[in-house]
Amino acid sequence: MTKLATSITFKLSNGSSIPALGLGTVPSEDASEVKDQVKTAIKAGYRHIDTAWRYGTEIYVGEAIKESIEEGIVKRSDLFVTTKIWPVFHKNPQDSFKKSLEDLGLDYVDLLLQHWPLCFKCDNNEGDPPVPMDNDGNTLFDDQTDDGSGFIEFYKRIEELYLENPGKIKSIGVSNYSIPFLKKLLPEVKVIPVVNQFEYHPQLPQQDLINFCNEHKIHVTAYSPVGSKGAPVLKLPLVQEFADKYGVTTNEVANAYHILQGRSSIPRSSNLERIKTTVRLPSLTEEELDQLYQIGVKDPKRHIGGFFGADIGFKY
Repeated sequence: MTKLATSITFKLSNGSSIPALGLGTVPSEDASEVKDQVKTAIKAGYRHIDTAWRYGTEIYVGEAIKESIEEGIVKRSDLFVTTKIWPVFHKNPQDSFKKSLEDLGLDYVDLLLQHWPLCFKCDNNEGDPPVPMDNDGNTLFDDQTDDGSGFIEFYKRIEELYLENPGKIKSIGVSNYSIPFLKKLLPEVKVIPVVNQFEYHPQLPQQDLINFCNEHKIHVTAYSPVGSKGAPVLKLPLVQEFADKYGVTTNEVANAYHILQGRSSIPRSSNLERIKTTVRLPSLTEEELDQLYQIGVKDPKRHIGGFFGADIGFKY
């Protein structure tokens, strides 16, 4: 009998548990549609909901959670909710966090992430504009350090927020951190991030980063497990072959690529039927997992790129 991905959890370094399968809440078009996506996911057994101030969907995520609790589908304690602090709030993460809690309608979040190791210029407390640019379309940065280590001060402010609000923030972590940036961060902080969330899939080989995170007991969460728009990972012949072999969907193969190797996976979808049916965990062998990894070794592709014109240390 095929296992359910929704039944798997991983222990974080601070003793908390993170569900292996989560739902990403970046909107496709209409942000309000995320409400039904989250409710559908919760009914299907998902217990990890990943969101962020930047997505503009937290109010709808909150409505979905509230209604799911009122309908007796889950208790708040059953859910693992992640949100993130966007780079325009690097000076004042407390403002972003307060807004997120209000929109989500929650007393606490299970995980608070530094969304990017970058500091954007911002002259207000509203985070407007989210990505400030000059007249030539270049991102405006506000590092505030001579050695380019403002991202560390950004994390330290989140760390301070966490230490001052233990009941409101259960864990903190980072997102989009490469090895060079982690090497700069870790010796400077009191609280080692329990999670590093970044783009990862068979087309993007990053075993060195996986090994580094494992060495420092930082759990990896993979976003964009199917690539990006058009789900290019699902079109890979090997992914389709394994889906046929195990009698599952290509989405389930994409998630299994991570979960079977100890990483959580947070796909997103606007298709409610797909959300309902992407819950099984096919038992891919170690050889098959390596075959998938070698796809990226031969032809690496990053689908969520650009990095706002900044070099944050990734190979691809």
